[in-house]
Amino acid sequence: MSKLEARVGIRMPRVDAPETVAGEAMYTDDFYLPGMLFGAVHGSPIAHGRILSIDTSEAEAVTGVKAVITGRDYNHVLAGPFIKDETMFATDRVRYVGEPVAAVAATTPEAAREAASLIEVEYEDLPAVLSIDEALAEDAPVLHEDLASYFCTFEGKGTGNTLCAGDLTEGDVDAAWAECDVIVEQTYETGAQHHLYMEPSGAVAEPDRQGKVTIWSSLQSISLAQQRVAEWVNIPMAKVRMVAPRIGGGFGGKGNAHFQPAAAALALKTGRPVKLMLTRSEDFEMMRSRHPSRVHMKTGAKADGTLVAREFEVILDCGAYADDSPGVVSVAVLMGRGPYRIPNIRARGVGVYTNKLKAGAYRGYGNPQVSFAAEQQLDELAEKLGMDPVDLRLKNTMNDGDRWLGGQPVAVSSAAKCLETARDAATAAPALPDAGPDRKRGLGYALFSAPHGLLSTAANVALRTDGSIAVATGAVDIGQGSDTILQQIVADALKLDLDQISFASQDTDSSPYDWKTAASRVTYMAGQACLNAAIEAREKILVHASDLMEVAPGDLELRDGGKVGIVGIPEKEITFGMIAGRAHYQTGGPVVGASEIMFETPAVDPAVAQSKGLAFSKVGAYSFGAHAVEVEVDEVTGEVEVLRAWCVHDVGRAINPAMVDGQVIGGFVQGLGYALLEEMVWDPDDGRLANPTLMDYKIPTAREMPEIHSIILETPFGDGPHGARGVGEPPIVGAPVAIANAIANAIGKRPTVMPMKPERILDLLDGESA
Repeated sequence: MSKLEARVGIRMPRVDAPETVAGEAMYTDDFYLPGMLFGAVHGSPIAHGRILSIDTSEAEAVTGVKAVITGRDYNHVLAGPFIKDETMFATDRVRYVGEPVAAVAATTPEAAREAASLIEVEYEDLPAVLSIDEALAEDAPVLHEDLASYFCTFEGKGTGNTLCAGDLTEGDVDAAWAECDVIVEQTYETGAQHHLYMEPSGAVAEPDRQGKVTIWSSLQSISLAQQRVAEWVNIPMAKVRMVAPRIGGGFGGKGNAHFQPAAAALALKTGRPVKLMLTRSEDFEMMRSRHPSRVHMKTGAKADGTLVAREFEVILDCGAYADDSPGVVSVAVLMGRGPYRIPNIRARGVGVYTNKLKAGAYRGYGNPQVSFAAEQQLDELAEKLGMDPVDLRLKNTMNDGDRWLGGQPVAVSSAAKCLETARDAATAAPALPDAGPDRKRGLGYALFSAPHGLLSTAANVALRTDGSIAVATGAVDIGQGSDTILQQIVADALKLDLDQISFASQDTDSSPYDWKTAASRVTYMAGQACLNAAIEAREKILVHASDLMEVAPGDLELRDGGKVGIVGIPEKEITFGMIAGRAHYQTGGPVVGASEIMFETPAVDPAVAQSKGLAFSKVGAYSFGAHAVEVEVDEVTGEVEVLRAWCVHDVGRAINPAMVDGQVIGGFVQGLGYALLEEMVWDPDDGRLANPTLMDYKIPTAREMPEIHSIILETPFGDGPHGARGVGEPPIVGAPVAIANAIANAIGKRPTVMPMKPERILDLLDGESA
């Protein structure tokens, strides 16, 4: 095999590594344009109130201020991905501390921030709703009195403070409980986690003389951001050009528009470029979080360990606006059974409005919250039945051809293989030295799955006149390395070196559509689109070569480095450049391959399940993984230390194993933070975020880093490029609950509230509820 034949399945560095390591990559804050102004945002100081008046006169008087804009300057345009309930700036009411009320553009950042602080807003204070219980109380103030009139993309819109509700049922749950010999029932809670990408959010907007605005921004979708700018600024999408520079992380938090519309509005009003960058504290207070949740779950089994029934309700605290919440609720419902055969299921998902920062998409998308409950219940059942928790899982794992909750067929299930591999790796590992006094060790497992097929994408592959290849897609690399993966796929299909491929930056003026970088879908969906487009281009190349070489296309083969030869005759070959010359200048026209993909498989089969109110009707293409985690618990301080982790992920085909390892290790560590450290805390008296800085919001550091073993399995799933699936989200699904199960194994008591901070562990040890 030549060096060029193996472009898929090899470890190779990311194409952007040199410039990133050298500090030469251009992120949003690195852009400086002639005449550029600087933006700042005035956020609400109260959690809930009616806006009575806004006075911008003092702000406008600050030296250097060129524009001040408020909601009064724009039509009351409501927008949102599922429920259109949010405006660019609060107009008549504020619903969380930090909600944007106005923005300023000035000649210096200091002048802009001073002016923003001088905007005077008179409020009528309204009672704040700061928890799930308060939102659902009978006498709760209604946060969106016009909810009934809001446009909604699905049929599950709620009433009162319930913004959405969905149900999914299989079998006869009520009758099934009588068949159960053992039943466990518990309520679990999880907190809000900040995305904490390295690069805070922001945008640079530049207007032109034709009224078009070009925006460079840290985002996860050029298409969705373009659409939102057009909606809120009230201009056609043709007048909005969205460009993705290098992105310093997203994890879902930048999946929908953030401050691109405000930057665009300021630029269009002043006629000058405007840079609007959030500080870290502003990003905490104004962007998004992971949904806090409450999951009540009940699971029953027979004496031999056969799972019979499960009933659960997931309630998510969505914050002040819907954003991606209906989708997150739906995924939580679909993932609540896990990769098991449980014939009787009744699931309900609810999202509620509160006067807090809006919650949105976050790596895992509702799956970590429901899995924290589901995988702990299997350990509880195993304990009651006197079974090994791994054996209980293996007895009930999905097999090839089984159906996911809702009825979608799963042609290939490697769940059992993942779990067996994790168990074997953990049990074969050498024992660590004794823990010492007052320290207990435990080993915990989690088995999980995640979907990767969702919505649409497209790609183009074009042959240039010199025989090199240009690839275009709208899928944004947010740091996970997808630019490299997609180029590897195309290089493999055309037998080229990556140096012979140019990969265009994502730009709405030239890139094909992609929904967004989310749901671990880029390799699975954009990768397949790139492969399809490369195959189409390859077929056109072979047709041209057939005419030039006067042989049938079936007698030709691609050869390394951009050549076509006659099978069995090594000396007979022509170059891609020769073919491109013929196509461009003689006959046929430019060689271009194109592919458009929509995930079309319904999530629910009405012959199998009954559903109502789910926001996603088509989602699926599941992959599987299992984690084994060893922890040590200090019974004096309550501190939990994760010692070792064995993370097994079946990715179908590892296009680049090094990047798979990076996603697995990074996802596990982010899950460790979610499990033990990270929690956004709002003051119950005034609704302010109490810890909007890294002084008070704790994340894992090198000190907390365990020994992590990434174990890659490759069971081709039959679809996806080379049978590949995604791996960005699954690691964070398994990490928190594997840690929880390990804690319970160590101390004999089960944590039901996450994060599992030392004080909560001490409460457990003292016999109090966490």
